[in-house]
Amino acid sequence: MTAPETVTSYLARRAGEVNEWLDRLVPSETTPPEQLHRAMRYSLLAGGKRLRPVLVLAAGEAFGADTDDLMPAACAIEMIHTYSLIHDDLPAMDNDDLRRGRPTCHKAFGEAVAILAGDALQTQAFETLAGLKCPPAAAIAIVGEVARAIGTRDGMIGGQVLDVEGEKQQATAELVTAIHRAKTGALITVSLVSGGIYAGGDADTICRLRTFGEKVGLAFQIIDDVLDVTQNSEQLGKTAGKDTASTKTTWPAVFGLEQSEADAKRLIREAFDELAPFGPRADGLKAVAQYLVERKY
Repeated sequence: MTAPETVTSYLARRAGEVNEWLDRLVPSETTPPEQLHRAMRYSLLAGGKRLRPVLVLAAGEAFGADTDDLMPAACAIEMIHTYSLIHDDLPAMDNDDLRRGRPTCHKAFGEAVAILAGDALQTQAFETLAGLKCPPAAAIAIVGEVARAIGTRDGMIGGQVLDVEGEKQQATAELVTAIHRAKTGALITVSLVSGGIYAGGDADTICRLRTFGEKVGLAFQIIDDVLDVTQNSEQLGKTAGKDTASTKTTWPAVFGLEQSEADAKRLIREAFDELAPFGPRADGLKAVAQYLVERKY
């Protein structure tokens, strides 16, 4: 982030850069099977803030990695994020009709193609990670970190299962924390960790980035829960009030809105403490994290 640049302009600039890379990395709409590639691109290139790839870039650049070298890892994580959204929106999961301001993938292409588009984005992500231009040990470490972050044990898929099962359970602090750390927090955390590993960060650096990510990821999802209650569908680009309507286990459901906002701010303060040894080079990461708890959509 350049000195006079605001965090919103920084995020917009980085999102534009990520979009250009995504467009190049994913097969064109005219590449057979055309319908599948259209569905993949429909969801992947529909917009969004690109927060996870931005975190990869910000973490890697903070420790000396080149932007272009980091982009494949950043884009791979965005592919995985989009795949998770496609599957989350399916009738068997959250049964949602709106994502990023337009009809969800299964509404536009049918359930079968949507499922396969999500699957294809996940495999495309790992194909992209296989081409990372860092030392082999670092590339292997990043692939392992990403696989665990989207897996079943404290990872995204495990969190999705907890989320589905949570609709039939009493909302508790333990359950909502487990869901948020796995379903949302794990992918945010691995974004930061991947950037740090790519840049050759030492064990202490990676540990600090991991703890920073865990706290930021939880704060991000807490605010997402708050916005679901306080904002409308047009502002969010997805169906507002859906969590309440489907009796989801959310932070406000357990702690209330006021405590939820206070908890998110506390987590960001604690996250900042982890970056203190890095001085000014962590300013970009801090600015993005602060945005996550102050955003209104």
